[in-house]
Order: sequence, then structure tokens, then C-alpha cells
Amino acid sequence: MAIPFSYIARNLAKRRLTTALTAGGMALVVYVFATVLMLAAGLERTLVTTGQEDNVVVIRRSAQTEIQSGVDRMQAGIVESLPDIATGEDGRKLVSKEPVVLINLPKRDSGKPSNVVIRGVTAAGLALRPQVRIVEGRMARPGTSEIVAGRSIASGFQGAGIGETLRFASRDWTVVGVFDAGRTGFDSEIWGDAEQMLQAFRRQAFSVLVFRLADTGRFEAVKQQLETDPRLTLEAKRETRFYAEQSEALSKFISYLGTTISVIFSIGAIIGAMITMYASVAARTAEIGTLRALGFPRRAILVAFLVEALLLGLIGGVAGLAAASLMQAMSISTTNFQTFAELAFSFTLTPAIVAAALGFALAMGFVGGFLPAVRAARMNIVDALRAA
Repeated sequence: MAIPFSYIARNLAKRRLTTALTAGGMALVVYVFATVLMLAAGLERTLVTTGQEDNVVVIRRSAQTEIQSGVDRMQAGIVESLPDIATGEDGRKLVSKEPVVLINLPKRDSGKPSNVVIRGVTAAGLALRPQVRIVEGRMARPGTSEIVAGRSIASGFQGAGIGETLRFASRDWTVVGVFDAGRTGFDSEIWGDAEQMLQAFRRQAFSVLVFRLADTGRFEAVKQQLETDPRLTLEAKRETRFYAEQSEALSKFISYLGTTISVIFSIGAIIGAMITMYASVAARTAEIGTLRALGFPRRAILVAFLVEALLLGLIGGVAGLAAASLMQAMSISTTNFQTFAELAFSFTLTPAIVAAALGFALAMGFVGGFLPAVRAARMNIVDALRAA
């Protein structure tokens, strides 16, 4: 015979203050836990969606990032001659040879310097990134000292707004446009003409080659052809995989640090739930004795108090998730551990995070309520009624 759920729920409603305080403590822990997971998920989403599944990134073998890589013109020409590269509407191959460099710029709000990615692009480079669109001004003209800035850079760094001028590589560069890359990693870059960037930074080699496959199913064959060619010291990766790897180090660090902090905080929430449930047991000694006298077994008492503790956890979990979901409206920036460049991204709430946060809240409720529930179940009928 089970105790009705309505009885359990009424007990929580009767103790509004203690219920609110205990659930509030759990909500704070869930808020921290969910926010950290959203932070890591937002970082991964920003970088993973930067790539296109049918695009291939070619960098120097063993290089972890574009900035560390170098592809000379001879090797670039060999890659460019591959028959598997798709062609655009103008009949030209969709391959972009790009220099990528880090520069230091001061932030608008604090004036503190931070690293920003400068990318030299071509007309094919734009065609390879359909998510990028100019939202203010126009695209930089080839062969000029004109640049366009990603939306995050334009709003966050001095001199990067439309009509402003940046000085780097011993040259003044005019910002003629601002582009939006759909909340991908390109939003945190500045683009200019590839050949002009090579000249300005006195470089002889490109950093990366990006091309589109005519048949995406041919990736493994193309990869093997490039990596076994004795003339080349290059490796090929799908663009989606390449950018996913860029997020791994920082994402893992955020997840591990946040989970550790959440577990430490959860100890306080569990103790709070335990105190609340022990107080509930002490205050309801007569009720427990009456329930046992009416024929409810010890197991039913145990389950009733455990369900009550789980409800406390669930209330706290839902409240914490509701607060965490508001963080999706915010964007933050940090330094990517892989590239050491500024990267802007948003908090992202996913179904997996919702499930993990609610599971964490229920676990806190279960651990906090287990010992008080056992105590309630072990009460002797006569002693309980006498205590009343």
C-alpha cells in the first residue's frame, strides 16, 4: 500500500519557507552547473558550425592550428591541381589560399590588448563560406589596403568599426565593411585581400588551403592522395572536424572546472536538504506513527520521504534551469587555448544539458533525503505515537 502523492506534495506546500530556501540552494547549484555546460556547448557550437562538411582544410603536417601552419606556393599549386576540387559558377576551382596571422588590438571597453585573427581571403574564400554576409558597408576590394571585420570584432575592439582605420604590419588599413558569420568563429576575425596580407606581413607561404570537394564521399581518397604524395608535407581534414578540434582543449577545461565547482557547491545544497528532511521527520513523528498504525509498511514511508526529497530537487532543478536559460541572450569572449586568439561565443542550452542538470538536481535531492527517509521508515509505531 503506497502513500498518496497528494499527501507528499501537500507536506512541501505546508512548509513554504523551508521548501523555498532548500530548493533555492539547489537552484543555485544547478544554475552554476547548467551555465558551465552551456558555456562549453556554446564554444563547441561556435567552432563546429564554422566549418562546412564538404570543405577540406589543408595545413602543414603536425600543425595544430592555421597560425602554426605554412604551405609554400609550390605545394599550394599541387593541391590546387587536384581533379576532385569543385568549380564555381564562373568555372574556376573553389580553392582559397589564405595567410592567417595574429595581431594585438586594444578592446573598446577596457583598452586592454588581446589577440585577433587576421585572415587573407580570395573571392573563392567567400564562396566557400556561405554563412558569411556583409551587414554594413561593402566587401574589401582585392589589391587594396581595405579590410572587413567580423561583427564581434567591430563592436569589441578599437579602430575595427566601419569607417575606422587600423594600423598593423607597418600599414594603415581601412575598415570598409562589417560581416556577420552566423555566430561562428569567423565573427571573431578580420579579413582582407590574401596577396596584400602576404606582402604586408612579408610572408612567402600561405597558412592554409581550403577547397570544396566535388563529391564529399571522395574525402578519404583525396586525403590519402595528399598525405602520401612525396612532394607534400601536408595533411587534410574536413573543415567541420578541423574546427571541432580547435574547441576541445578549452571546452574540456571549462567542463572539468565547472563540474568540480558544482560538485563542491552541491555538498552544501545536499546538507541543506538533509537538514530540511530531518526537521520534517522530527515535526511529523505523530503522522509517521499514525501512517504505520493505519497499515502503511516501512517501505511506503521510505518511498514517501524519498519522493518528497526528489520533489525538492526537481523544484530546484527547474528553477536553476530557468535562470540559466536567460544566459542565452548573452555573448562573451575569451582566449581560445589552441589559437591564443580572441573568440566570441554565446551560451547554448541543449536537451542534453537540460537532462544532465535535472539529473544532477534529482541526485542532490536523493542523497540529501535518503538518511532522513531511512530514519522515518525505521520509527517504531508505539514510540512514534507516544512522542506525539
